[in-house]
Amino acid sequence: MQAQFEAIKVKQLNSLIQVHTLGRFEVWVNGRKLNSKDWGRDKSIQLFQFFLMARNRKAMHKEQIVDKLWEEDLDGQGFKVALHGLNKALEPEKKSHGEAKYFERIAQTYQLNTESIWVDSFAFEALVNLANQVLISDSELATNAYREALSLHKGTFLPDRVYEDWSCDERERLQLMYLGAVIALAELLLKQNPVESIQLCQQALLIDVAWEEAYRILMEAYFLKGNRPMAVKTFQLCEKVLYEELALKPLPETKKIYAKIMEAG
Repeated sequence: MQAQFEAIKVKQLNSLIQVHTLGRFEVWVNGRKLNSKDWGRDKSIQLFQFFLMARNRKAMHKEQIVDKLWEEDLDGQGFKVALHGLNKALEPEKKSHGEAKYFERIAQTYQLNTESIWVDSFAFEALVNLANQVLISDSELATNAYREALSLHKGTFLPDRVYEDWSCDERERLQLMYLGAVIALAELLLKQNPVESIQLCQQALLIDVAWEEAYRILMEAYFLKGNRPMAVKTFQLCEKVLYEELALKPLPETKKIYAKIMEAG
């Protein structure tokens, strides 16, 4: 598992193309950041972003892609132009009739070949999955993998496409994965570093103010630090937010921690 962790980190150094999708959209080819002139048109950028988002799907037919991105492109000509611009941006030295290195075409279906491309969201997901896998068996590796993953997460997935329907599900999935990783790391660090646990939980609550698990860990962390008043206030805030946001009461697990804190008084 340690070797897998190192391999995920090393891929960034060995990839000629590096893509940032979390908090910003940037593509670097051979150490140079692509600009709008390199892409030619926004549709080429959209097409690349769509392929990144759909990487776990099977190869998609051109009509499926066009239907998701540009319903007005009835004859598919816009797709052809966008794909040409995309290939030119990623492989500026490729001859016009040469085979594309990063796109696989089988009949009328297309798929992005990500083996030689580093993408921050891909690495983020791989690191979180690794950490989750070793959470019980190797807490040190899990801690390192969560830390590395969170260092990659600079914000919202494809912030320039927040109003595009095709990007919404992936954005939500990655956000939930981020929140889960933050909470898992906060829990791992609870006893050895309650201050960092507090900071992590506060980060999670900035994204989702009603994330109850974050309040539970906050209560525990304040209590461990000897700050009983803040632990009590955290429960009261949790109770208030859950009612106002979701019309819910705290779960039994949350009430149990609160009872322990009150008994200690």
